[in-house]
Amino acid sequence: QVPPVESGGGLVQAGGSLRLSCVASENTFVNNNMAWYRQAPGKQRALVGRISSGGSTYYVDSVKGRFTISRDNAKNTVYLQMNNLKPEDTGVYYCNADDVWATGRAWGQGTQVTVSS
Repeated sequence: QVPPVESGGGLVQAGGSLRLSCVASENTFVNNNMAWYRQAPGKQRALVGRISSGGSTYYVDSVKGRFTISRDNAKNTVYLQMNNLKPEDTGVYYCNADDVWATGRAWGQGTQVTVSS
């Protein structure tokens, strides 16, 4: 399996913005819903939001109105635009197909996002 490759994280002040990118293999990306996950310090990895192969999106309540997921099917790439960041958004962000828990797909290294208050 070829794991996804996430990038774009960094250190930002509260209220700032970051755009994360994730390049996935065709096996992971094509015809699959893609999702972003966040693992906060000391917590389990959890869903942030997902985008269907057709472009429909879903977000957890804590990021609605602040985060936007998009995908470029020609590049096997999914993006996470994060605006108005809060300290509680701090964590390592991962992307994967949203069936990752059922299929055991490989995880990438993730990208660290740190939001200072």
